[in-house]
Amino acid sequence: MSRIKDINLAPSGEMKIKWVERNMPVLRGIGEDFKKTKPFAGMKVALSVHLEAKTAYLCRVMEMGGAQMYVTGSNPLSTQDDVAAALVSGGMNVFAEYGCSMEQYEECLDEVLKIGPNIIIDDGGDLVHLMHTKYAELIPNVIGGCEETTTGINRLRIMSAAGELKFPMVMVNDADCKHMFDNRYGTGQSVWDGICRTTNLIVAGKYVVISGYGWCGKGVTLRAKGLGAKVIVTETDPVRALEAVMDGYEVMPMRDAAKIGDIFCTVTGGRDIITAEHFPLMKDGAILSNAGHFNVEVDMDALEKMAVNKYEARHNIQGYVMPDGRTLFTIAEGRLVNLAAADGHPAEIMDMSFAIQAMSAQFLAENRGKLKADVVAVPRDIDEAVASRKLKAMGVEIDSLSREQAEYLGK
Repeated sequence: MSRIKDINLAPSGEMKIKWVERNMPVLRGIGEDFKKTKPFAGMKVALSVHLEAKTAYLCRVMEMGGAQMYVTGSNPLSTQDDVAAALVSGGMNVFAEYGCSMEQYEECLDEVLKIGPNIIIDDGGDLVHLMHTKYAELIPNVIGGCEETTTGINRLRIMSAAGELKFPMVMVNDADCKHMFDNRYGTGQSVWDGICRTTNLIVAGKYVVISGYGWCGKGVTLRAKGLGAKVIVTETDPVRALEAVMDGYEVMPMRDAAKIGDIFCTVTGGRDIITAEHFPLMKDGAILSNAGHFNVEVDMDALEKMAVNKYEARHNIQGYVMPDGRTLFTIAEGRLVNLAAADGHPAEIMDMSFAIQAMSAQFLAENRGKLKADVVAVPRDIDEAVASRKLKAMGVEIDSLSREQAEYLGK
């Protein structure tokens, strides 16, 4: 029971999965533990995460723990068809194809929910939203779920505040071993991987405009600076804006940055960051990209309407010719540039993020019926266990508190 592009692509996908397995020692160790303890025995797990090799290995680790996996992607342009084929070749239920229409994408979400999952692993909140609106009759089967992203957690908090959330959701993104490393170092590297490999242009000497100075924005700006860019930050939060100023970046409104920028990257988790107000102000040749979860940060509809011509300038780069003859370029249709135009975060970073996912799912299974229908913080001992495993894998030792030190600190 699967829906993929081509099963014959499996050998290529298997090679990718084996490579990341080698470079994900924390998750690999958790998988060995799961083989013995089987925390998900008899359970169905619905997963919607960007379907590439690291995600595939998470799926296999969950399967080692006894889970029956039902897998789809969380973005039509981030699915890697060979990886999907490799999972199906191994007997997993996968519903995902690169470049599918939004209608087909939603049909794939339907496939992993209508089986009545016990645990949901979500990336952006689409599965949880659909479960509450279209498959509400299956909610009694759900023990709980895990949410990977800032965007998804924002959606969950809105649902919780309105009294609409019907099962516990663990806020994986808010774990220290997720957002401090994944969002900052993972996004920082993978965004520029996507921009550089897609454009094949230099970054040094260019004005780069980063919208949003949260954990992801901090990572993207840091790497842009390291590549030699002149970095401008736009923000709506005064505290984050002040932090960006003190970190050495120029800070200004988008209406001013739009006139200066050569490369733009939105990283806010919001919407309508670059709009019809800004397109007429931009330089000929300006490049627009997005690293927020949904493709609503750059107003692509407005850009389409404004353009007198649209063409493919290079694979995954669309050129929009403005009425005055200027051309603006977008990468990957304004979708997640680090996944729709690259391979996502490095394996060593996702090792921690997906370890948090796996252990949070285990926490849900072990606490079935004990947690409120609300957003739930990742237990601190999970964060510390993942950090300790990662340090050990890196060959790093640290001090430990003596009894007297612990007492002095009230621990």
